[in-house]
Amino acid sequence: MHEVLDPPRTNTVSAIIRAARPRQWIKNVLVLAAPALAGQLDDGTVLLNSFVAFAAFCLAASGIYFVNDVRDVAEDRAHPTKRFRPIAAGEVSTSTAIACGVILLIAALAVSTIASGELFAVIATYEVASLIYCLALKDEPVIDIAIIASGFLLRAVAGGAASGIALSQWFLLAASFGSLFMAAGKRYAEVVMLGEGETATRRSLGRYTETYLRFVWSVSAAILIMTYGLWAFEIREAGGTPWAAISMAPFVLAVLRYAVDVDAGRAGEPEEIALSDRVLQGLAVIWLALTAVAVYGR
Repeated sequence: MHEVLDPPRTNTVSAIIRAARPRQWIKNVLVLAAPALAGQLDDGTVLLNSFVAFAAFCLAASGIYFVNDVRDVAEDRAHPTKRFRPIAAGEVSTSTAIACGVILLIAALAVSTIASGELFAVIATYEVASLIYCLALKDEPVIDIAIIASGFLLRAVAGGAASGIALSQWFLLAASFGSLFMAAGKRYAEVVMLGEGETATRRSLGRYTETYLRFVWSVSAAILIMTYGLWAFEIREAGGTPWAAISMAPFVLAVLRYAVDVDAGRAGEPEEIALSDRVLQGLAVIWLALTAVAVYGR
């Protein structure tokens, strides 16, 4: 039997908004990656379609959060921080959460059709994979990391799908291993926080060790850096400009800086790192400036 929670202390609308986790929408900025690196973000139509992809992913992700939190309500109440989530805290009923989730998932699909059928397919794939993860595969080690990583990857692919932009092999490889790097970092943070063998909040954690997860995110980071370097040198050869190669410096430093947070077990919520780490933000600005010159200055 679970402890009976006190009556909600905030109004339902405020609790529903918090349950949608708008702070995590920052991850959806990844939809700009493909059109930006393809040198097409200055096209008005592409920019509009990218905004549509961003909005669709915000709706879809929030819909999944509602479903996920209903499914995990018992585990979240045993978690040191997740127990304060509105659904786990009893501020939003499970029936209300399910209704909100379904509405948002349908709305995401509807919004995606504004841009293209390809974006609709990406959003549908994200929703189906995420629902399968929430309802059936969340407790399967390795598979759970792969599905979390696929969520980041689909965001990166969505911007290209929205405007029919062809994605290079280097972009897909870098996006894939960058996604795996962040997903393994999330699990590593949970293991560090709760301890190895902990299964009360997530059964799959009992199958992970810190050394295994460190191996996964270390390998992923190495391949991410390598594939980005191959892309950067390809851009240099094609355009005769050194800026893409120079951009490797802040890119590698940013990966290493993020790895500091992963190693410390603070990467459970990537968006929190992005919003709070000023050094990482500075490296990101420098990288963006150099990449913009390399891609748009050709």
